[in-house]
Amino acid sequence: MKLSLIRNTCGILRGQRSGRVVSGLSLRCFPAGLSNSRLILRAASATSSSRPSAKVAFNIGKHAAKEDAFERDSSFGEVVQSTKEAMAALQRSSSTFQPTLAIIQSSEDDHIWAVNKKVAEMVGLNITQICLSKDCTEDEVIEEIMKLNDDHNVHGVSVLLPSSLLTSQVLNALRPEKDVEGLSDVNVGRLLRGDGGRSFVPPVASAILDLLEKHDAPLEGKSVLLVGADGPVAYSLQALIERSGLAACKTHWTHQNLQRRVMEADAVVLLEKGDNKVPPTWVRPGAAVIYENQISKKLGFGQLSAAYRIQNVVCSSSRLLQEQQYRPWRLRSLKLNPLTPVPSDIEISRAQTPKAVTQLAEEIGLLPEELEAYGRSKAKVHLSLLDRLQSQPDGYYVLVAGITPTPLGEGKSTVTIGLVQALSAHLKLNSFACLRQPSQGPTFGVKGGAAGGGYAQVIPMEEFNLHLTGDIHAITAANNLVAAAIDARMLHEETQTDKALYKRLVPSMNGVRKFSPIQISRLQRLGIDKTNPESLSPQEVSRFVRLDLDPSKITWQRVVDTNDRFLRKITIGQASTEKGQMRETGFDIAVASEIMAILALSNSLQDMRNRLARMVVGTSRSGRPVTAEDLGVSGALAVLMKDAIKPTLMQTLEGTPVFVHAGPFANIAHGNSSVLADKLALKLVGRDGFVVTEAGFGADIGMEKFFNIKCRASGLQPNVVVLVATVRALKMHGGGPGVSAGAPLPKEYIEENLGLVAGGCHSNLRKQIQIAQQFGVPVVVALNAFSTDTEAEVALVCQIARECGAADAVPCYHWAEGGLGSVELAKAVKEAASKPSHFNFLYDIEMPIVEKIRTIAQKVYGASDIELSAEAEAKIDYYNQQGFGSLPICMAKTHLSLSHMPEKKGAPTGFVLPIRDVRASIGAGFIYPLVGTMSTMPGLPTRPCFYDIDLDPITEEITGLF
Repeated sequence: MKLSLIRNTCGILRGQRSGRVVSGLSLRCFPAGLSNSRLILRAASATSSSRPSAKVAFNIGKHAAKEDAFERDSSFGEVVQSTKEAMAALQRSSSTFQPTLAIIQSSEDDHIWAVNKKVAEMVGLNITQICLSKDCTEDEVIEEIMKLNDDHNVHGVSVLLPSSLLTSQVLNALRPEKDVEGLSDVNVGRLLRGDGGRSFVPPVASAILDLLEKHDAPLEGKSVLLVGADGPVAYSLQALIERSGLAACKTHWTHQNLQRRVMEADAVVLLEKGDNKVPPTWVRPGAAVIYENQISKKLGFGQLSAAYRIQNVVCSSSRLLQEQQYRPWRLRSLKLNPLTPVPSDIEISRAQTPKAVTQLAEEIGLLPEELEAYGRSKAKVHLSLLDRLQSQPDGYYVLVAGITPTPLGEGKSTVTIGLVQALSAHLKLNSFACLRQPSQGPTFGVKGGAAGGGYAQVIPMEEFNLHLTGDIHAITAANNLVAAAIDARMLHEETQTDKALYKRLVPSMNGVRKFSPIQISRLQRLGIDKTNPESLSPQEVSRFVRLDLDPSKITWQRVVDTNDRFLRKITIGQASTEKGQMRETGFDIAVASEIMAILALSNSLQDMRNRLARMVVGTSRSGRPVTAEDLGVSGALAVLMKDAIKPTLMQTLEGTPVFVHAGPFANIAHGNSSVLADKLALKLVGRDGFVVTEAGFGADIGMEKFFNIKCRASGLQPNVVVLVATVRALKMHGGGPGVSAGAPLPKEYIEENLGLVAGGCHSNLRKQIQIAQQFGVPVVVALNAFSTDTEAEVALVCQIARECGAADAVPCYHWAEGGLGSVELAKAVKEAASKPSHFNFLYDIEMPIVEKIRTIAQKVYGASDIELSAEAEAKIDYYNQQGFGSLPICMAKTHLSLSHMPEKKGAPTGFVLPIRDVRASIGAGFIYPLVGTMSTMPGLPTRPCFYDIDLDPITEEITGLF
């Protein structure tokens, strides 16, 4: 639907009516305080002073002698007709959209309600009545208003209450966009300054203007006196009258020269209270008089103001629809002043003042209700954005992967951030970075933070690296709730009879026993079609209460987000209260939890709930998989995770937007940020924008899993792969000596050595480019340049990369220069994205598990074949029996080599890949074979990063974080 059509149809956004344009008017609406005013028009003349009533009756009769006749009055008919046309336009744009007016009142007089209901029915608008008690308090009114503010099904609110309750607190509690009576300070202020496109004109004020315009004698250039009121209605009315070409002034009933001022006016509007009156003899002949009077019920004036009120609701709805459309970005970049030498990451971060996250959100087209701020610099974004922008085309989808890295890391995160800074801040293209949330383990362990580095960072980097919005804590709580549920259930089953278990699992509440929904779900999976707890047979009771978990086949472990090697294997159940239920188990680091992988792969809250329910935590003694749903805990897990599923919005050093969400392990899980963050970002950037997301480790691990697992789960297809390489990593793959974190680099890595560079390019770089090309996606090589790299080395890498099939290869200097240092990369990515992409998966999902493993081993790693251990073969047979054979494969192997041997650099070939075990993450939706030994709980080094981290107790500034 064209929203301009609504504007023209309503005839209000430009102040049009009856073919005339009321100068300066853009909207007409009315404040609640006078919404039940009774107004009539009285036309005095030279002959009317002795018998005013007769003359009045005659003149009013021409416009509104009866209510039915009033419905045929041109003003009323025009307002209703234009509003009906606007409603039709709204409903053409969205057949399910239904504007609704809510009227709050405390009076038992339903006349105003009946009038508004009648007009609403004529237009086709919904209307609801909220009746408060006569002695309701201000707080009760505000509470009701707050509910309506948050009700997305209500688009306009009229507060028809006694003046004693229409306090400033009440009037300003209502959201301005729903204040169709125009009483709030925001609406009055907008109207007074002429911002009619965003304000509402009081319906009574609109009706008064109608009567003034239809006065028998033209009033243009004449004067109008407003008597008896100060407040939003009077001020709005005065402004509107003046913009209509009349002179307007206000006065009070107690003014000593009231009679003279009335006699001098060409029109008088009496906003009277109590018994205040103006004698007919005060009004000069031919003057128009408008005043409150109960007989207006018979004259239909309430219908005209009701028509304008209903029109305001439709206008409010059209504004809402307009706001819900895609908004072009108005991104304000932050200026960088790079220093030489480059300071520490935390110094750079602290030197830049980030925009308030609410400002950033507005700049990229988010609505206020789609944001949950966590302090000033970060906020959760609601998934409702996907519904609002569901028809919006996606932007370009770019994946940043890397060659096989050194233990020092090659800078995929800095490349990702530098690229989006270049795209948005320098090429002026909408772009979004989507990154994983770092774990506390590496932050305090050996690696440090993951916010990027140098002048390509997410800020504030302290907040990025520490806690963020608590998602990992939510995962920890949810994971450990499952662990507690497992051991508690095993204890109770071991120590209670079927009857006792059933009595406690389905207790009697107030004399009634009933299954919870999650228990009914279990009954259905067991094939028991009963809902009455009293109707189960003893055999059915036994099947229901007994999970019968085999302690030796529990696959679920507890987690903590700290590198703690002494928790890798523990013994639980040693207290006397555990009644001998002792077993061995262990801890993983929190990001290795299957719940983290589920968070990263979920497409919605419902999808996450379903995945959590499907998690297999162990096997029964009879060989059946036992799920979180069987434990009865899946609903509680969804509750713990309901906020974690929302991506966190942050920004780069140059003020470009970043989504930080999820952080699954890149070996036993898929190592990518969340599907939802990518989907939200793709809608926000628009058709020509770019979303740059990062995969963990080298292309053989993170990229392969991105394509075969994440893209299957999301349905998204990438346009470009950015393959990150460094000269030092290429030298290592070309035969250079080993490197390790914290040790000085050998001279081969800080002196020019073209032979080592060429060797690494022709082996590892070539292979990683070929891996990406197997998926049909163009590759741009980003050489993350270091100060030790020579011009000849850089030129050689770019030349060989292009010869190996890369669409382009460019050096990047974002670490030292920010986005400016990655402009050439941004141009290359834009060029590659403009060309057709022929994305395809590496294997058919219905292939046997063994063949899927073999395909990855041979086509990605370069192996000649695979070798399955007896245990791996048994597990594969079991998964096939349980119906899990059609899940994708998530290989768990070392990231330091294309093979399973970390010391084998370059591109090894001809080796046999050993598969020692095969496990399943059924909730996340993948099978993960184990190649070698995978540690899911890192340990702290001799000198962890936390030695350097401290806090200034005065300024609260963090030091030592990097």
